[in-house]
Amino acid sequence: MSDTRDRIRRHVHATPGLHFRRIGRELDLATGQVQYHLRRLEGEGTIVEEPVCGKTHYFEPSFEPWERRAIAFLRRETARGIIVRLAADGTKRPPELAAELDLAESTISWHLSTLAEHDIVDKSAESPMTVSLARPDRTTELVDVVSPSVSDRLVDRFLRTVDEML
Repeated sequence: MSDTRDRIRRHVHATPGLHFRRIGRELDLATGQVQYHLRRLEGEGTIVEEPVCGKTHYFEPSFEPWERRAIAFLRRETARGIIVRLAADGTKRPPELAAELDLAESTISWHLSTLAEHDIVDKSAESPMTVSLARPDRTTELVDVVSPSVSDRLVDRFLRTVDEML
């Protein structure tokens, strides 16, 4: 295995759920180089990819598909805030989450719908609607696996600011 490929493999195993561009940035590698080696690593079965909401995230094969999706969302500041709040408090109503996270209710609604589509949260059928984690114990364990970087938080905050302006 080449040194570059081994660096990428080690980095993905150490920081599960990184998306394609972040791998290149953190390892200071060209896009084509990252693409080539990721394809080879996937072919060898030493990493797997999980596309989530427009970004492809990379993992060691030991993670199940649901875990990969959960980790991908935990790498995004707003989704992580929702997940962490639900892990700490249990069942919540969307307006409560919006107030506690200082976000627009429409932003919370969009994120909750996306998280529900990926089986990370459950939405109640009753009115008023409440939300809770679909797999609270495992989700809480995964929160510790992911430590978002400063650059991830800055990008998420920029996107949140743009959303609020529109």
